[in-house]
Amino acid sequence: MNIQPLSDNILIQPEAVEEKTKTGIFLPESAKKEKPEKGTVIAVGPGKRNKDGKHNPVDVKAGDKVLFTKYGPNEIEINGKEYLIAREEDILAVIQ
Repeated sequence: MNIQPLSDNILIQPEAVEEKTKTGIFLPESAKKEKPEKGTVIAVGPGKRNKDGKHNPVDVKAGDKVLFTKYGPNEIEINGKEYLIAREEDILAVIQ
């Protein structure tokens, strides 16, 4: 896959939704979260341009695990896999 996000967009691979609890109980579809809120950054754009025409760098990099807003990112499908494209402002935190 060769995708380069533009501006301050970030390509994220969402974390898989849990199928069962830690104690081994399988969750029905109705009990699962609607959308993931964690994922791994796959690619990052160069950042928004400032008044001088230079890019303001984005605070995350490829490989970072991040928390993001539930409804902010746009869902896309590439080669049968689900990905999200979010703006930098949709990223809430980096998980360390």
